[in-house]
Amino acid sequence: MRRVRVGIIGATGYTGLELVRILKGHPYVDITYLASKNFAGKSMDQVYPFTMEKILLEEINTDKIKSNCDVLFTVLPSGASYELTKEVGAVKVIDLGADLRFDDPSIYEKWYSKKLIGYEKNNRAYGLVELYRNEIKRVSFVGNPGCYPTCVLLSLAPILKEGFLCESEIFVDAKSGVSGAGRREEAEYSFCEIDESLKAYNPVTHRHVPEMEEQMKRLSNKDIAVTFVPHLVPMIRGILSTVYVKSNLSTEEAYALYCEFYKEEKFIHVLKPGIYPSTKWSYGSNHFFVSFAKDERTNTLILIGVLDNLVKGASGQAVQNMNLLFSLPEDSGLEFNPIYP
Repeated sequence: MRRVRVGIIGATGYTGLELVRILKGHPYVDITYLASKNFAGKSMDQVYPFTMEKILLEEINTDKIKSNCDVLFTVLPSGASYELTKEVGAVKVIDLGADLRFDDPSIYEKWYSKKLIGYEKNNRAYGLVELYRNEIKRVSFVGNPGCYPTCVLLSLAPILKEGFLCESEIFVDAKSGVSGAGRREEAEYSFCEIDESLKAYNPVTHRHVPEMEEQMKRLSNKDIAVTFVPHLVPMIRGILSTVYVKSNLSTEEAYALYCEFYKEEKFIHVLKPGIYPSTKWSYGSNHFFVSFAKDERTNTLILIGVLDNLVKGASGQAVQNMNLLFSLPEDSGLEFNPIYP
C-alpha cells in the first residue's frame, strides 16, 4: 500500500500537535512538511521536545507543499485556508477551520464576514465520515466539521434521517474542555479564571449554529432551528452535548434505531437505555458514545453524546477523512483506546 506524504500548516497549536501525535503512529504516512507562523526556523522538537519530531518548521511555501505533499492539513484563520486551496495544485486539502464546511457559501459569508470567490467550483465535501463517506472518497477538498457539530450531529443523525422528529426546534446544552478554545493568552482562559468555575459563552450566536442547522436540513430535508448554549468547564479535553428533541420514540425504540443505523461504525458506540456516558470514556481517542432518556410528560427525547474535542472533534476525524481520500483502512492510525482514568 502506498505511503502518503503529509503536510500540516498550523502544526504548533493544540489541533496541529494532535495531528502530529496521531500521524507519527500511522502505518502509511510520512510527515514531510510542517509550517508554523510563530516558530518557523526551529525544529518541532526544539519547540515541543515531547513530540520527538526533528522536522523543521517553516513559513507557508506553496512550491514546497506541491513538491513534498500528497495531502495538506490546514489549521488557519478563516479565509486563509480557502485561498491556499487555489495555490496547491493536485495536493488534497483537509481544512480544520470553517472555510470548506458550508454547502452554501452565503451562510459562511454571513457568519464569518468574508466572501469566498468561486466557492461553488470546488470539488469539496463536508467531512463527517459516518454520514458522508461515499462523497468524501471522491473529492479533493474536505471541510472537517467543528467539534460541537460533530457531537450534536452524530447524536441526532438517525432521528433526522429516519423522520422521527416531531417538531422543527431543537435545544442543545453543550459543555467543552478549555482546549476547544485553542491556545489563548487572554486572562479569561487562565488557570485562576477557569479552575473550579463553569460558564456559558456565545449563547445563541456561536458560529457552529449555522453549520449544525445546514447539516440538519440536509439530513431531514426540512428547516430546523437550533437553540445552542455552549459552556466552558474546568477540564482539558472533552465535549458532552445534551440534545432535547420532541419525538414519539421511546428509549428502547431509539436504542434499536441507533444500533441499526450505526451497526457498521467502529468509532460510534450506542449505549443501552439507563447507561449515560462520561467525557472520560473518550479521552484521547477517536470514539463517540451516545445514550438516551425520555421525559414522557413532555414527549421529549434526551440524547447525550460525548467525544474528545481534539480527536473525534478535530484531528482524529481529519485523519479518518485522509484515510478515505487515499483508500486506506479507515481506522489506520486511530486504533488507540481512550486514556482512563
